[in-house]
Amino acid sequence: MGHRFVDSMYSGSVSEQTTPSTRTRTGWKMLLVLPYLGLMFPQFYARATPELWGFPFFYWYQFMWVVLTAGLLGLVYKKVRY
Repeated sequence: MGHRFVDSMYSGSVSEQTTPSTRTRTGWKMLLVLPYLGLMFPQFYARATPELWGFPFFYWYQFMWVVLTAGLLGLVYKKVRY
């Protein structure tokens, strides 16, 4: 029952302006590489300082990426879906 059913309900086709292009979708999906790059080199963040609320850098840096990745996934989902 996916998109084919919904598309067949409408007599007209979806205009080019409302459907994101493949190039645009690929651009948004490239944002999902950021968490990979941010965590790819543990020698950068495997240290204790600076601390944040008593947590060593190693822990809060990784947790920061958990939150950022969730935000990035939500943003990319909203921009890519149609």
